[in-house]
Amino acid sequence: MLSLTPLSIALTLAAVLVATTCHEFAHAFVADRLGDPTPRALGRLSLNPVVHLDLWGTLFFVLFGFGWARPVPINPQNFPEPRQGMLQVALAGPLANVTVAFLLGLLMKAEGRPPSPLGELVSLVIWINVILAVFNLIPIPPLDGSRIVESLLPRAHAFAFSRLQPYGTVLLLVLLYTGTVGRVMLPAARWLYLLSTGGMP
Repeated sequence: MLSLTPLSIALTLAAVLVATTCHEFAHAFVADRLGDPTPRALGRLSLNPVVHLDLWGTLFFVLFGFGWARPVPINPQNFPEPRQGMLQVALAGPLANVTVAFLLGLLMKAEGRPPSPLGELVSLVIWINVILAVFNLIPIPPLDGSRIVESLLPRAHAFAFSRLQPYGTVLLLVLLYTGTVGRVMLPAARWLYLLSTGGMP
C-alpha cells in the first residue's frame, strides 16, 4: 500500500492518468482502425484522461497500488474477423503500457534518474504501467487476458470459457482478497519494471 501523503497521492494520480489513458486509447485506436466506429462515436478515441477514468479504479490505484480504467465499448461484429479483431484490441492495452514503461526506462538509463520529485514521478509512471499491463493479462473476465484467451481458444472451448463472464468480477475480487493475484502479479511486475529500467530502483 502506498503512503497517503499529499505528494504521493499527487504523483500516483499523475501516473495513473498517463497509464490508464495510454491503455484505453490503445484499445480505442486499434478498434477504430479495424473498422469499429463505437469508440469514436462514444468519445473514447481520445487522449483526454477524464473520458477514461473510473472513480473506483483510480481510488484502488491510490490505496492499493493497482486498479483499472473505464473499459472502452467495442462491437467485434464490426471487425472483418471478429475473433482476430478482439485479440488485437485486447493486446493493444497491455502492449501500450509496456511500450510506455520501456520508453521511459530508456530515458532513465540514458539520463540517469532525474532529481525528485520528477524522478519519483517517472519511476511511478513506469511502475503503474507495468502493473496495469500485468494485471490486465490475468485471464479472468472482464480483464483483457480473458479476451485474449477467448480469442485463441477453439470456438467450442471459447464459448464455454465465455460463460465465466457473469462470475468474473466476483472471482477476481476473491482472488484479490486472498492475496492470490498479488502473489502472482507482483513478481511479474517487478521483473518487468527492472527489465524496462535496467535494474534502476
